[in-house]
Amino acid sequence: MRPGRYSSTIVASILCFSVSGVFAQEKAAASNPLSAALLLHAPFDGKLDAVRSVGDPVLYTSPSGSRKDAQAGLPTDNLVVHAKGEGKYGDALRFTKKMKPVVFFRGEKNLGYQPKNWTGSASLWLRLDPDKDLEPGYCDPLQFVAQAWGEGNMFIEFSKDHTPRHFRYAMLPVTKHWNPKNTGWEAIPEPERPMVAVHKPPFRANQWTHVVFTFGNVNSGNKDGWGKLYIDGEIQGQFTGWDAVFNWDVSQSAVTLGLSYIGMLDDLAIFNRPLTDAEVKAIYEAPKGLDGLLK
Repeated sequence: MRPGRYSSTIVASILCFSVSGVFAQEKAAASNPLSAALLLHAPFDGKLDAVRSVGDPVLYTSPSGSRKDAQAGLPTDNLVVHAKGEGKYGDALRFTKKMKPVVFFRGEKNLGYQPKNWTGSASLWLRLDPDKDLEPGYCDPLQFVAQAWGEGNMFIEFSKDHTPRHFRYAMLPVTKHWNPKNTGWEAIPEPERPMVAVHKPPFRANQWTHVVFTFGNVNSGNKDGWGKLYIDGEIQGQFTGWDAVFNWDVSQSAVTLGLSYIGMLDDLAIFNRPLTDAEVKAIYEAPKGLDGLLK
């Protein structure tokens, strides 16, 4: 399920990207403030649906995982619980076991997908002990995906075969563009994947951890696709130099939550541009969460 491709990004290009990327993000932030850049915000306080959205605000469950049989609300049998007062700031979602049903928001409009030069960010809080709480196999707390995995996707994941389990953000373009031999995900050396990996992540069962990823130049037509991962307000790494082709039917796109995840999830937000380092830090340090920054 995790394919890969070879990338030969050199140090000089990374340094160039870092400098130019910072200027571009700061310029975007100045012209498009945080409140205007927000596409979807689901703090899960008092209700499951998003409190702000440019598309459908409803949180759905697909019992089969196909999204064709979507129903509003959470799965039955307490597979996912609306945990009152247990969130980072208020209420939250608690995923209790690995399950077949898929919980998701519809991606159309809410992801801001563009067939040319798509950029964006996602922010959320997680609370779990990955090595004690998760069952065997990959775990994706958050995924952006459309009609098929091989048509382009991005995700944050806990790895399946490491102790401690690695935490990673990855962007996988259309398979035939970046992985024509369909090489197994773990068979590809880490530096040759469009991925940021944290080998000893700070997640704990008794504390909330803030996660942000930002990305840019998807569908640019050039080998300049990039992504960054932040944990608790600090950048963990970045990748660049990828031909980030996504071939989405945006009407079938989704923001999926808690795939094989066991733990707490809170204060999900999606933006239509990359957040700056300062904005990531501000969200992490906000005493009342993102909602407090927007008022």
